[in-house]
Amino acid sequence: MTMQTELNTITSTMNDLAVRITALVETEGSAMPPDIYTELVAAERTIGALLRRLNRVAGRIG
Repeated sequence: MTMQTELNTITSTMNDLAVRITALVETEGSAMPPDIYTELVAAERTIGALLRRLNRVAGRIG
């Protein structure tokens, strides 16, 4: 597997994860304890930052 293919696979998986967490926060957020909601929002932001970094790296390779 090439590095570009591996990065594409990782990025795709991270995108799917981000979509799932965002959906969870948006649909269930009001029913969650505040500390759990805060942690999920933080995780959502962290994944967004990771995706931006991965996309930058992939852009340099491709």
